[in-house]
Parts: sequence; C-alpha cells; structure tokens
Amino acid sequence: MGPVTEPIALYVHWPFCASKCPYCDFNSHVRDRVDHLRHREALRRELAREAARAGERPLASIFFGGGTPSLMEPETVAALIADATRLFAPRPDMEVTLEANPTSVERGKLRAFREAGVNRCSLGVQALEEASLRFLGRQHDAGEAVAALEHARATFPRLSFDLIYARPGQAEEAWRAELRRALSLAADHLSLYQLTIEPGTQFATLHGRGDFALPEGDDAARLYFVTMEEAARFGLRPYEVSNYARPGAESRHNLAYWRYGDYLGIGAGAHQRLRVEGRVLAARRHRAPEEWLDRVERDGHAVTEETALSPREAAREAWLMGLRLTEGVDPRRIAARTGLPFEAAVDLAMLEALAEEGYLEWRGDHLAATDEGRLRLDALLPVLLR
Repeated sequence: MGPVTEPIALYVHWPFCASKCPYCDFNSHVRDRVDHLRHREALRRELAREAARAGERPLASIFFGGGTPSLMEPETVAALIADATRLFAPRPDMEVTLEANPTSVERGKLRAFREAGVNRCSLGVQALEEASLRFLGRQHDAGEAVAALEHARATFPRLSFDLIYARPGQAEEAWRAELRRALSLAADHLSLYQLTIEPGTQFATLHGRGDFALPEGDDAARLYFVTMEEAARFGLRPYEVSNYARPGAESRHNLAYWRYGDYLGIGAGAHQRLRVEGRVLAARRHRAPEEWLDRVERDGHAVTEETALSPREAAREAWLMGLRLTEGVDPRRIAARTGLPFEAAVDLAMLEALAEEGYLEWRGDHLAATDEGRLRLDALLPVLLR
C-alpha cells in the first residue's frame, strides 16, 4: 500500500482544572500542584510514538482540550506545536485551537498562547447571567466573560465560545435576550449546548433528589429552535447539533470527528481512531493523570486498550457521528472507510419511514437529518442503524 494522504487531526488532553463543574463528566481533575515539565515531556513522548506509527501525514488541526488547557504553560503548547509540525506535514491552513476559561488569570495568558502558535480560541463562557454562572459552578462573572471575549477577539484570528441553555426555570424570552447579547460579542463560531444530567456528576445527585428540574419536551424544543432563529439573525448557521458558524468558520478539528476521519489523541484518557491497512484501530489511554504519567515515562505511552473495530462497529460509529452534521453522511465514503455497505449498516425500511415522518432526507448524495430529526437523534439512531 502507498502512503496515506488523508489529513490527520491531533487532540492533546490537559486533564487539570481549577475546580470541578457540577455538570461535567469529562476526564478532569483538581490538583494543588502539577509538575508541568514532566507532563510536557510525557506529552511530547506520546506524540513522537504516535507519529512514528501514523507515518508522515498532512496535519489539518491540533486541538488542546481538557480539563482546562489554558492552565498549561505556554511553553508546553509551543513545544507540542513545534513537534507536531516537524513530525507531520502541516497544511498551510492548519487550525490550532485551545480551550480557555474567561477568568482574569487565564485571560492574561492568551497573548502567550497566540505567540506559541494557537490561531483559534474556544472560551468556556457557559452563561452571561450571574445567577446561572453561580448555579453552573463557574469561577468567572459576566463582566469577566465579556472582557475575555473582547480580548480573545483582538488576539486570535478565530474565536468560539460555549453557552449552556435549558437551565432550570429558563424562559424563552430570557434565553433569546441572553443569546442576542452573546451573538453581538461573537466572532464566527458558537457552541450552544442543552444542559443534560450526566451520571456520576454532582448535578446527577442534586437532580435525582429533586433539588432542581430542567425544561423538558416542548419547552426544551422551543429553546432549541429559538437558538437556531437567533443565531441565523447574526449569520451563524447550525452545521452540527450544537455548533453554529459563519460559512467557512466551522471547527475543522471537530469536523474530523464527525466525518469519521483519522485523529490521534494524547494525554490522560485521550481516545483516537486511526485507519491502518484497511482497519480502524480504536485506542484509549489511562484516565488517571498520575498513572498516565508513570506509564508514559516507563513505556513511552499509556495506551490501556487498542482494538481493531469490526466493519459493523466502525460503520455504526461513523453514522452516529455523521448524522449530527447538517450536511449529513455520504454513504459511499463510510462504506469505503469501514468496509460495510450502506444497506448492511442502515435499516432501509426504517429509513423510508423516518423520511416520510420528516426526520431524514436526501440532500444530493448525502443522507441527513432534518432540523426536527436532529432534535430527536437519540431516539432515531437506535432504530435506524442495524
């Protein structure tokens, strides 16, 4: 087989946070002290190992996620970007994203991250209303959020930020007003997430004992459609269930996931998907930061599991991810990538029924969920996929 020419994406996980948000089920940990030099060298070592296995590929994007990667030292970010661009063939338009929180401490480091090579910042704002920020356990207030947005917009060529909606007691008009304020501050991209209760979180305990309730059913649906309406007024279109962008400003890194491309993941708990000799290899790393660090220093990596997915497993993942996109899924590409034909991956009779109900539609050679369908994907996908 010849060299692989399809671009690859790189995810770097920084697992540390200043505090744990009550809604968060990500692999994040609070520590009084972090040995930044040891973690920097361990991340570089994992990257070198994975690059040797993947071969010299075009590098489309790097994403520093977490946790809170803006708690990293800029020198660590710079070293990893330098290594990645030496080990791979960086595309001229390579996207380098770093997630940050709008606290004053982190805001003060943004210029250093820009100088390190980051060209896209994603700010975890989550709300612009004080009571909601306290409810969500955030460490910043609305004023800090606005200041951070303005500073980031002046620092980075591209900017995104997150908001959480469908919060307890959130009325349609209040969300509309908050969203308009946010959109007036936005650059080219917004991630707008409906609040959900994840098992094992503090919110799961509080919600389970009835301390608060969330909008459900028609109320939640109205907030979802208000979100699309208001974003459209500012020229941002939904290109994925929870993500809105001006044309051309979509997150190229996240599109690699949703289009089921190859990506490497380094750092504690990171996952990856890499197609090797016609098979999709799925790997994940140890979640605990201390154990991850020890294993990398001892073995050169902290992979705890690596398996070759069956064609059906890979196709199911690809369809689950791809139908989140407004553009939908190209069945021919998924069949070529996974080895499972379209008619073996999808229940064609159910597809026809869901199309008649207005939940799915063909857009050229792509099968896509409609707006109503994307609202109900969790219910549709189990009956659609074989």
